Amino acid sequence: MTYENLDRKLVNALLGDGRASLRSLAADLDVSVTTISNHLTELEDTGVIQGYSPQVDYEQLGYDVTAILQLKVEGSALVDVTQTLCNHQQMTSVYEVTGDHDIIAIGKFTDTDDMNATIKDLLSDPEINESNTSVVLDAPNEHDQFPLDIE
Repeated sequence: MTYENLDRKLVNALLGDGRASLRSLAADLDVSVTTISNHLTELEDTGVIQGYSPQVDYEQLGYDVTAILQLKVEGSALVDVTQTLCNHQQMTSVYEVTGDHDIIAIGKFTDTDDMNATIKDLLSDPEINESNTSVVLDAPNEHDQFPLDIE
């Protein structure tokens, strides 16, 4: 087999089964185990693959409320507020964005009381000028990754 697009094929195979063995990946991609190991190490070293973790269904663990927080902050405090949100264990995603708000954060909460307490705690920061919170009613697609195009 040619090694053309091997990295993309390897990433796609891992998206299908992140726990696949080197031997099974090598067999599926028709290359040696050593080749897979070398390419996988390179993908990890360059940061293309940033880790391996389970996909957790938080609702099954009692986190029944997902909220999207949109925040306006003082310009000089953007980094600090973003870091505070990143350090909050229930925030699953934090983005600095353009538009009407400066930060969008997505959090998982056990109930609306938990969400409310967390938001009130965050809003005690005087650098946060405005907030808007949306509660997710349904998440038909969450945490999906997409396969890479192979030329």
